[in-house]
Amino acid sequence: MNPLSTTPMSTPLSTRFDRFEEMFRRMMRPLAMDNDWAGDIRVDVIENDKEYQVRAAVPGVKKDDIQVSIDRNCISISTDAKPEKEAKSGNGYRTLVNEVYQGHASREMSLLHEVDDKAAVAKVEDGILTLTLPKRKDAHSKVLRIQ
Repeated sequence: MNPLSTTPMSTPLSTRFDRFEEMFRRMMRPLAMDNDWAGDIRVDVIENDKEYQVRAAVPGVKKDDIQVSIDRNCISISTDAKPEKEAKSGNGYRTLVNEVYQGHASREMSLLHEVDDKAAVAKVEDGILTLTLPKRKDAHSKVLRIQ
């Protein structure tokens, strides 16, 4: 089963909830931010039998300002885009348009399989964060017997 399939019955509950939560967050934003989706991190997720690969758009964010955490099958990405000092301010320049998002952005997702956090790799290049997340081989669910 594809963890990000768009058909409602084949979509895991956590993914459907993530979409609802994202939609709710966007509805609560001021209209001025409506076109920018500021504070969101856009991702692409693919998988094969052995691993997931997540590509996240983090334009203008330095690698030291990106945090990734893994808790079993939950992945969290957060960034802090810090404003650059306006070197030209005071030299006769004034800001006419300021659309580049500066501040905190985050994204959380649940995958179908647990991730081997010890073998996971994160790289950032040209504004794209790439996570290689191997699936845990020894991950299994336990069914409890009711007494």
